[in-house]
Amino acid sequence: MASIDRLSLVRRLRAAGCVYAEDEAELLLAAADTPAVLADLTDRRVAGEPLEYLLGWAEFCDRRIAVDPGVFVPRARTALLVELAAEVTGPAPAVVDLCCGSGGTTVALAHRLAPRWLAAADIDPAAVACARRNLAGLAAEVFEGDLFAPLPAGWRGRLDLVVANAPYVPTDAVALMPPEARLHEAPVALDGGPDGLAVLRRVGVGAADWLAPGGHLVVEAGSTQVDALCAAFEAAGLVPDVRQDEELDGTAVTARRPD
Repeated sequence: MASIDRLSLVRRLRAAGCVYAEDEAELLLAAADTPAVLADLTDRRVAGEPLEYLLGWAEFCDRRIAVDPGVFVPRARTALLVELAAEVTGPAPAVVDLCCGSGGTTVALAHRLAPRWLAAADIDPAAVACARRNLAGLAAEVFEGDLFAPLPAGWRGRLDLVVANAPYVPTDAVALMPPEARLHEAPVALDGGPDGLAVLRRVGVGAADWLAPGGHLVVEAGSTQVDALCAAFEAAGLVPDVRQDEELDGTAVTARRPD
């Protein structure tokens, strides 16, 4: 690819609004084996297609996670969920990752926690297919369905950890999201209902039933939503706690089922 003018590529990406134009140029150059492929990838990136879909992967928790078009792209801030899961969970836990998307969080939990049971679930068939590819060989099952509904009935009341990066953007705010998200990712992965908490409330109610005594729920939310979310978790019988990470720009709520 020596014939490619890297500087021109960087300038074109920057003009299209790519904040990390230099880094993206390097990734596109590495992904393209011919000038024609590079030209196609560049045109699609300039037109607004997410970089992760062009590359076929996203980096999450220092791992490359395969991402198919339309599937929710893992965000760096979601690493906070992995950190908190490791903090609140004991050895060899039984773990379920709800609204798993590509399965990036599930992969990270598999390596960080060494669970005795590990499963993921998502309502979007495209996400389920992607997660199954990412989790191949990790002794994890991926279920298609709505939250806890597709899980084996025998797991009810026996889970040590439930993690959920559920949609939490209020419906009216979806139109204000960056085009890369609102135009390319599945709406079901973004829209959290009128106040953004419709799915997370249901997660809390379900977790109170599916967690073992002393088990934990860990979810991501917006910083302005935590008071309402904590109230909802308390109403479900859980004991919530709020965590924020300025470096990751992430906000999470942990909630324990009392012993």
